[in-house]
Amino acid sequence: MVFVRHGQGRNNVERVLAGRTPGFDLTRVGRSQAEQTGRFLAQMDVASVYASPIERARQTAEIISEACSLKPTITEDLTELDMGSFTGMQYDQIFEKHGNIFTRFYAGDTEVTELGIEPFAHVRERVKRAVGRAVRENPGRNVVLVTHMDPIKAMLSEVISPSPITLFETIIANAAVNVFKEENGRFFLAAVNVMGPERFDGAW
Repeated sequence: MVFVRHGQGRNNVERVLAGRTPGFDLTRVGRSQAEQTGRFLAQMDVASVYASPIERARQTAEIISEACSLKPTITEDLTELDMGSFTGMQYDQIFEKHGNIFTRFYAGDTEVTELGIEPFAHVRERVKRAVGRAVRENPGRNVVLVTHMDPIKAMLSEVISPSPITLFETIIANAAVNVFKEENGRFFLAAVNVMGPERFDGAW
């Protein structure tokens, strides 16, 4: 099972927490990243591509699906985190006002919920539903789930139980491939941030 974060979006360039706000499409760089990832995944005999409905993820999934001669299936369970009162704010503004609230988010702090942000435990549950559906519909096959950083971190938290600070410090690169292997109903981490070597020196 492959999780792919969407390619670079306008929100990434502007360092804005766009959340589920419409209109934050892929940039030219983001489309190029998705095309590169699509060429890589086309070699993996992918059976299905599932995607978040948010534009930047849906556009990434469409590019990858075309490379794999497939059509993406949109699922709400892969959608972006509801950012609550932080929607539209820049990262620097959030840190100035609240400190590192992201670590508290991964720890399940109630302060985060009070600000209207979707609890991380809820993100984990819906990602598990998306994974379960993908497995049921494609038994024993390779599938691709195109989503956002926090849903991928939710999957990571299911298989390796990282600390909140480790989750915060783990950056999932735009359009990077993250591989999880299934054995007897359990998932194991196989790879994180697989991408072209030329991208490691650039902005993620």
